[in-house]
Amino acid sequence: MNGARIYDTVIIGGGPAGYTAALYAARSGLDTLVVEKMSVGGQMALTGDIDNYPGFDEGIDGFTLGMKMQSSAHRFGAETEYAEVVSVELDGETKRIVTASGEILAKTVIIATGADPRRLGFAGETELTGRGVHYCAHCDGRFYKGKTVAVVGGGNSAVSDALYLTRLAEKVILIHRRDTLKATKIYHDPLMRAENVEFMWNSTVEGVEIGENGRVSGIRVRHTDSKETETVAADALFVSIGREPNTGLFEDKLELYHGYIVADESTKTSARGVFAAGDVRTKALRQVITAAADGAVAATAAEEYLAGME
Repeated sequence: MNGARIYDTVIIGGGPAGYTAALYAARSGLDTLVVEKMSVGGQMALTGDIDNYPGFDEGIDGFTLGMKMQSSAHRFGAETEYAEVVSVELDGETKRIVTASGEILAKTVIIATGADPRRLGFAGETELTGRGVHYCAHCDGRFYKGKTVAVVGGGNSAVSDALYLTRLAEKVILIHRRDTLKATKIYHDPLMRAENVEFMWNSTVEGVEIGENGRVSGIRVRHTDSKETETVAADALFVSIGREPNTGLFEDKLELYHGYIVADESTKTSARGVFAAGDVRTKALRQVITAAADGAVAATAAEEYLAGME
């Protein structure tokens, strides 16, 4: 290796999973590097207020929480390199992570690259994110107590989001492009029994209307059977059509399932010395707190691997 530095663990991704892993690894004495391509916090940094992360009785914004997580990890010696990973070699005792600025070597790798919500793609969707367009009902639903909201989608996530929002909003409009739900049967009955749910079948979202306050005031819906378009009054649109895991780098390197890295609660992947934490792995619930928990488990698993305990 010509004397090149070999980190004990390299963590790809600087969100809550990545920096919790970095904190645990560095605190255990491991030579630890976090590689983040954009900014600290990952998807969490785009969340205005987080009310369901313990320890912050008045909530905290996602960017600030991300910075605090990074500071905690750096306190124990973890380092951060801002670079985009372009390829990886995960076989063998020494792993290679290639970025645009060079090669990084590691004995273990923790993948915490997350998953991005799928977007509908209408004009202004990105700009209105957080101003009436949302992708996490459990994160942002509280802003719409007593108001009218729309949910687009028909799978388990959409129906779960709609059910959650029925407890907060005055009215929930579920917009689905088919005439039946894709969600598993267990979700159907409680949703059908909810008195404040309105269904819009065979419909797609074309765009949104913006009110004088610069926020969403209505949803433009196209009915696929009649081809007619109407605008439905609503204060928010929750997009729940799935997520896209950031696993392009690992398609031929690790076992994947529907794009997610196959890893159970141990966070161990199909490659020895490689672990997956947070939204990028197969799991039931994707929240900041579960990502952080994964990070702790992954760092502990990496430490045990290095100690020959695996």
